[in-house]
Amino acid sequence: MYFEFVNKTKVCAGQNALSQLEYECQQYHMKHPLILTDHVLYQLKYVDILTRHLSLDYSLYTDIPVDSSIHTIEDIQDYYMKENCDGLIALGGGSVLDTAKGVCLMLSQECESIEDILGFEDLKLGQDVPFFAIPTTSGTGSEATCVAVVSHPEKQVKLEIISQHIQSHVAFLDPVLTQNLPLKTTASTGIDALTHAIEAYTCSQKNPISDAYAILAIQTISQNILKVIDNPKDENIRLNLALASYEAGCAFSNSMVGIVHAIGHALGAVCHIAHGDAMSMLLVPCMRYNLEINKDLYGDLLLYLGQKELYSQTPKDQLGQKAIDYIASLLQTLHEKTNLPVSLESVESLPENINEVAEKALNDGALIVNNKYANKQDIINILEGHYGY
Repeated sequence: MYFEFVNKTKVCAGQNALSQLEYECQQYHMKHPLILTDHVLYQLKYVDILTRHLSLDYSLYTDIPVDSSIHTIEDIQDYYMKENCDGLIALGGGSVLDTAKGVCLMLSQECESIEDILGFEDLKLGQDVPFFAIPTTSGTGSEATCVAVVSHPEKQVKLEIISQHIQSHVAFLDPVLTQNLPLKTTASTGIDALTHAIEAYTCSQKNPISDAYAILAIQTISQNILKVIDNPKDENIRLNLALASYEAGCAFSNSMVGIVHAIGHALGAVCHIAHGDAMSMLLVPCMRYNLEINKDLYGDLLLYLGQKELYSQTPKDQLGQKAIDYIASLLQTLHEKTNLPVSLESVESLPENINEVAEKALNDGALIVNNKYANKQDIINILEGHYGY
């Protein structure tokens, strides 16, 4: 066996983690950072929560859209240089953090267009650009990963940027930033993190270190995802889910994911479905598709999901199916409690776009590491409900 594992991010986690923000700015010689966020978080005064701990001068960019694109990245690069900034502080969900990674890479490589460097996954270390990630959801794990996903509107595709040089220098996991998340968003992002961990544990590039992170994430999410719906203000539960999202990010950043993400990226690009919702609709059908290849690995999941008694009572050859059934039941409970979408039937534009979604999924890099080979018809079968909704 040979594998590589990268995790350079320092983590400041727990109540009042943001109190360390200015100290970390000093450590990286930041005197005028650019704070990146989206308009909704700005209106909700999240920037005020952050700047309460920051006496430095800073510039602010708040126009990052939900489905951020290469054009946003290039606009921010220009603004960063115009404002003479010396570091990036990204406050938001996956779209904000991934946009910041694209900006960081463009600045460090001193290029004029992000497309100039796409496809060159062995980029050398360029100019040093301090980058802090402050997630406001517990799902993407983007604060931990060497991966960013941004849209190319003209081509209607999601572009994956993969480089160890876009991993954040410091990540702040403070439960105050997720306490007010709507319950549906809490459920959707939690299932996103669970999907990261499950695919990291069951894809072809898994390794012993990524397994450790993935298992811990699965255990933590299964213990807390329903609790947080009933106790959304509980700081300890919120912190546990933030840590699980980070752990899942560490796992899949080093092992990659699989068919759930391949189809999910395509579904988001073509049908404009939120990524976490795509995961909640695709996880169970894709696991059923993979079952014959991954049945032993899926059987392990039953233990990590906290179902020890069920595991001990189930014949070995049925453990994988029982794990899928348990996840389907968990998703149904979240649907009933939060209206989380769990059926592809809810995507009204899918039938007319199914061929385009399948084509884009077939060309997604995540499909390469799925343990079971999938062709276009296999993907169409999944989307049409042959493996259930």
